[in-house]
Amino acid sequence: MLAANAVKPLGQHMIPPYSCVLQFYCYNTTIMNQTHAETIARAALDRVDPEQMIEQALSIENNHLVVSTENERHELDLAGFRRIVVLGAGKATAKMARAVEQVLGNRISEGVISVKYGHTAPLSKIGTIEAGHPLPDENSIRAAQEQVRIASEADEATLCIVLISGGGSALLTLPYSEGEHNLTLSDMQETTTLLLSSGATIQEINTIRKHISAIKGGRLAAHAAPATVLSLILSDVVGDNLESIASGLTVPDPDSGADAWDVVLRYQLQDRIPSKVAGLLQACKDNPKLDTPKPTDPTFNYVHNVLIGTNAQALEAARVKAEELGYNTLVLSSQITGEAREIAKFYSAIAVDLVAGAKACALPACVLAGGETTVTIRGTGKGGRNQEMAVAFLAEIARRPQAYDGVTFLSAATDGNDGPTDAAGGFASSEILATARSASLSVQDALAANNSYEFLDGAGALYKTGPTNTNVCDLQILLVEA
Repeated sequence: MLAANAVKPLGQHMIPPYSCVLQFYCYNTTIMNQTHAETIARAALDRVDPEQMIEQALSIENNHLVVSTENERHELDLAGFRRIVVLGAGKATAKMARAVEQVLGNRISEGVISVKYGHTAPLSKIGTIEAGHPLPDENSIRAAQEQVRIASEADEATLCIVLISGGGSALLTLPYSEGEHNLTLSDMQETTTLLLSSGATIQEINTIRKHISAIKGGRLAAHAAPATVLSLILSDVVGDNLESIASGLTVPDPDSGADAWDVVLRYQLQDRIPSKVAGLLQACKDNPKLDTPKPTDPTFNYVHNVLIGTNAQALEAARVKAEELGYNTLVLSSQITGEAREIAKFYSAIAVDLVAGAKACALPACVLAGGETTVTIRGTGKGGRNQEMAVAFLAEIARRPQAYDGVTFLSAATDGNDGPTDAAGGFASSEILATARSASLSVQDALAANNSYEFLDGAGALYKTGPTNTNVCDLQILLVEA
């Protein structure tokens, strides 16, 4: 098929058969819709660029460090601190650190952050350790040990700035080791793998992570006490619960050891998790002294946790861009959760209604939503939750293709990496399904094997951005043309 820019206007005496006109129209509509979806997604990503957000939120006024967001304002007198140290972890943390360096410059005494491999930015005052994600590795431990060292050396005259974004749970890992409970990196990796494949939500996963860690669940703040701690947080968690973002490094933990053990039982992991992990969780359940610090702990008297970026902000920017492109736009929610393939059915039902003339949103329509879904792994294929959602959407199109005329769907991870792949997500449309079939690709086989990456790759429907150095959950963009 010719590329769009190679097609020349038809002359008066060169009218092709109707089927050719229809094919040409559908092809160009699909290309336009995908381009529009990418443009809308880019607007969302630009709104939650970590560097810009820090520069907007952080400033120095009359020797006071001022943090100001739409919802809160803090002022810290820099004259009261002899040292300023910077810590942190997450996929977006390198760009956050670069902005902090721009604001504070030589006032920074030392610092180190942990980021996912490749998610870096040039820094001059703050060190960077690249580590494993979604599974922690030796560098995750090295980064945590270095940050605990710096935090433990802090005193009343130290300001500890902590930069937190999604992915911090894996990137900053320090196995719990006290008394008879001595966990290893292998224990943490095995537990994380089981949890990620169980269908557990990120909140449930983090409930366990906090209780088997020596740094999460508020324990980094405990290491830094009695220093003043200022945490700047970019949310990758549905609902923006601070204790769940990077497993709450500087946030009191409302979850108990009993809550963590309940997650184990809920997903029937009690006989599958490492015995040392099971032993520690049961001990935490029975002995509060082994539990994470709670909201009444004096550790948090001098801790300020400030949320600076969210999925809702990204969706608002997407809405504005979609309306600029001429779409009637509806934002559903920033808190969509559930099995990816089941949520795909939800979006596909909305698409069918809109094509059929439903009044919820006039055509051309753009329906936006965000959140974070899960995938229960049954096969040995390659992919991520957004790619699986796109393939599941294609499965719905396959049931009745005529109901999806003019529909394009994109599901994408805002960090640029959907699962352990180099793609952010994937597209779905009737034309993509036709391409897949012509390449002898089976939607059902891809879903059965959790092999969404290879299916979408073969259909030319992967969405690749490269590492975005931000992370505010996922975005879904549904376009329906008139």
